[in-house]
Amino acid sequence: MGTIFALIAGMFIPLTNLCLKKCVDISGDAKAFFVLQMGSSFIIALSFGPLLEKNFSVSLSTALFGIITGVTLALMLLCLGKAIEKGPPGFTFAMLHSATIVPGLLMAIIFGVTFGYEYNFWHGAGSFLVLVGLFLGAKGMVEIKERNKWLLFSFATFGFHVLLLFLFQLKAVMANHVETFNLLTLEEIQNPWFTPFMFLSCGLIQFMIYLRADREVSKRGEVYFGLAGGVFNFLCTFFLIWATEVASSLENAIIFPIYSVVGIILTNLWGQKLYQERVNWKACQLSVFGLIIGMVNWKVIAASIRSLGL
Repeated sequence: MGTIFALIAGMFIPLTNLCLKKCVDISGDAKAFFVLQMGSSFIIALSFGPLLEKNFSVSLSTALFGIITGVTLALMLLCLGKAIEKGPPGFTFAMLHSATIVPGLLMAIIFGVTFGYEYNFWHGAGSFLVLVGLFLGAKGMVEIKERNKWLLFSFATFGFHVLLLFLFQLKAVMANHVETFNLLTLEEIQNPWFTPFMFLSCGLIQFMIYLRADREVSKRGEVYFGLAGGVFNFLCTFFLIWATEVASSLENAIIFPIYSVVGIILTNLWGQKLYQERVNWKACQLSVFGLIIGMVNWKVIAASIRSLGL
């Protein structure tokens, strides 16, 4: 089920990206878009979380965990925007998405198989092919004029993305092995206020950035695309967090690369169809092949072949 939910989460990323692209097409402000996106995500998370469950008991630990996660998300978006300003978008997004291969390895090193985080040779081989595919699909290295600043913000984006995904998986491992951890109780981990506080803290930071910029009155289309982007952003986050909670030990290392590659392929698809962008489909195929290598339980297949006497 972790794989399925990661696939669903990946399907909403291209829609979020498309909303941002459409907002820019009408000369909208990306800063305003992020404020509206996080604001609508917060309202939806609040409505379908605490309000729907009629849970008005806010845990301080849950709120703090949500705020830390939201600040991490905001810093990632801030550094991503700066990196895109200083260098080529292709390689910048490649750096962003390459971070998805790290959390599975990190969780396996810290927690290991005992806590359901397995990492084997095939996970590593598959992740390597995904990484190669991501960077082959990127273009524009020769266009980097402010290379040092681009490298600084790109690696910062990479680091904050790793931390964000790590926090998602940390929440899942604490929920599944609550008896081992004394940081949060099961009620605090499962408290529905986590997601609203994450979006709220991120949105407030985006709002402060927006206020510091030279801003104009938001256009109607800008508002529509921002609100729609928030809906898709919420759905993506919801299914991604759910994927971490139900993933098996073999899936834990690959759910984030699945989410990333699906998002890239579908984003490339609308980019080609709607904007006639040139897409390196061979690089995409290499990433998909890497996912297949990492997803398949080759030990079971080998055992099955041996049992058949082949």
